[in-house]
Amino acid sequence: MTNKYKTVLYIGVTNNLVRRVHEHKNHLIKSSFTDRYNLEYCIYYEEFVYFDLAIKREKELKKWSRQKKEALINKKNPEWKELVNEKGFKNRDSSLCSE
Repeated sequence: MTNKYKTVLYIGVTNNLVRRVHEHKNHLIKSSFTDRYNLEYCIYYEEFVYFDLAIKREKELKKWSRQKKEALINKKNPEWKELVNEKGFKNRDSSLCSE
């Protein structure tokens, strides 16, 4: 997730991405990191069959530098377009799915 200026990046894990994006866009979790920094745009996601693998990947990505995270985003979404909004997936990319 990022803000409209793309100055902040947030990495999280969820079992329902569309619902979670809705929560971020509508600032439903007050005083959260995403609420404070107006993170409303999902510009990158990965899907996993198993939740424990998603958690492992989240922890890995959170350790990365901003530069490395940007390179990952640029590889799949070079224009940093919003991929998921509260109405659903705008561009479902099966290459983002892992096991």
